[in-house]
Amino acid sequence: MTPKTLLDTDVLSALMRKNSQAIQRAKGYLADHSQFTFSAITRYEILRGLKAKNAQTQLSAFHAFCSANEVLPVSETILDRTADLYADLHRRGQLIPDADLLIAATALEHGLILSTNNIADFGRITGLTIDNWQSDSVG
Repeated sequence: MTPKTLLDTDVLSALMRKNSQAIQRAKGYLADHSQFTFSAITRYEILRGLKAKNAQTQLSAFHAFCSANEVLPVSETILDRTADLYADLHRRGQLIPDADLLIAATALEHGLILSTNNIADFGRITGLTIDNWQSDSVG
């Protein structure tokens, strides 16, 4: 059985663009799980892009997609963990964007693998397991 996974914004975008590698991995995942899981931060990042383009048809489809899947909220414990991640990366001089910190903290807080193609940023986070649905690598 495939472990439960949190989809990062880039992977969700790849699925929306019908990226064949991501679609293949998604089909396998859905064979084991009834729905996708992603952060409210990913929801925001997709929404802002669609609204900026005034992509009404895609917006409607995305709202339906969100309703059919699991969108994890940003909780107090996620905010605390995000601050810890920030402090660690700040000490190491390896900061990444706040949205990525929030997504990573969500994955860690819920004990989920993170599916992302952004290995450069998320690979800096201690204890985070990454599975890139847009390639064959797991790290």
